[in-house]
Amino acid sequence: MNKDQVKGVGEQVKGKINEVVGKATDDPAQEAKGDMQQVAGKIQKGAGDVHEDLKDSVRKNP
Repeated sequence: MNKDQVKGVGEQVKGKINEVVGKATDDPAQEAKGDMQQVAGKIQKGAGDVHEDLKDSVRKNP
């Protein structure tokens, strides 16, 4: 696992928390912020996944 994968998952978790708090407090702005954080986290994790796949591919086929 690389730092982008870890940070991406962390951002997804923070986003989910913000989304739930926004729903509980009836705050659409916080709910939207949570949704955006989750999307950003998924993108960052995806970039980390691609990086890991590329690194693994290079190791297998030098």
